[in-house]
Amino acid sequence: MALIKVKDRGRESVNLGRRNLIINGAMQVAQRGTSGTASGDSAYPSIDRFKWRSYGGAGRASFEQSTDTPNGDFRYSLKATVTTVNSGLDQYDSAISQVIEGYNRLPLGWGTSTASSCTISFWVKTSIAGIYSVSMRVGSGGRSQVQETPSLTANTWTKVTLTFVGDTDGTWLTSNYGTNGTGLILEFNVGRSNAKNTTTLGSWIGSNRVASDNQVRWIENNGATFYLCGVQVEKGSAATEFEHLSFSEELLLCQRYFISTNPNTLGDAAVNQSAYICGTGYNSRARFTYYYPTPMRTKPAGTLVDASGNGNVSFWNTTSRTDYSGSWTFENSLTCASYYTDTTPGTNVNGKALLMTMGDESNNTNHYLELTAEM
Repeated sequence: MALIKVKDRGRESVNLGRRNLIINGAMQVAQRGTSGTASGDSAYPSIDRFKWRSYGGAGRASFEQSTDTPNGDFRYSLKATVTTVNSGLDQYDSAISQVIEGYNRLPLGWGTSTASSCTISFWVKTSIAGIYSVSMRVGSGGRSQVQETPSLTANTWTKVTLTFVGDTDGTWLTSNYGTNGTGLILEFNVGRSNAKNTTTLGSWIGSNRVASDNQVRWIENNGATFYLCGVQVEKGSAATEFEHLSFSEELLLCQRYFISTNPNTLGDAAVNQSAYICGTGYNSRARFTYYYPTPMRTKPAGTLVDASGNGNVSFWNTTSRTDYSGSWTFENSLTCASYYTDTTPGTNVNGKALLMTMGDESNNTNHYLELTAEM
């Protein structure tokens, strides 16, 4: 493939092509909503592909798609805020994480004799000054490498660049770590434990370690804030300028792992949006099919949401409308979701063509789907 040189404001640069292993590093996509609080110790509160982790501990944080950014290159950042403190130095770490799929980390060659280094660059701002830890681990946690940021000044945007040496250990080639499974776990630690800390920095460890002994206990401070922006992981020992993608490109990458059909979460300010979904009646059940915009990582779990919150969703046949308040069963594949009523609707649907409205909360007959194939 030929390299194309382009001039930009008097500088010569090289078009390096797609290189960022992180999805949604510019925090553009928030299909679950622009803010939310972690409901458990491993949850996706808001920004796509970025997860809250507390390893079973009490610490919780909210995520918000913030417009506080380091410069004009970025429109959004991820803002995390402590909502439930974990005040004791126990066995539970707290972290912001992205799990990189096995297929996507293969260019690094980890697990082979030709393993390459990779470099992470990101902007960070925190209300609690001090040293923070960044870790990378294999899916099982059996191989890990921890590095430290410089000591961060409170409430000041700082760009951090760290290079992780490649790992030749064959663990990376076991299980599904090199296919559609958990290929590489990246974590930004915000509260170390007394169980997964280490003094070994910058080299691979044959155990599960996620923080240095110097790591700040951000999670001990109720209301503390931590911002991330411009997260990039790329092959090699040098950081290049952040790889900006269009919103549509970034959204499609995110939809391999999570899809919401609620139009209000897709970056469009318009309201009153509805569309018809076609179905049919069979075996006394109303059945519908939705085709994904892209194949998902694995067969997703599905949830049907009553968009208006009035307790039921509606569908029509050629002569009547049925309001249904029961539950739904999903039979999903990598390319489409099939969902049907768990109980017999109030009218006979067998052999009938059906219509159902999918959209936002503006219409009390609307529903939308949430489909998750996250790791």
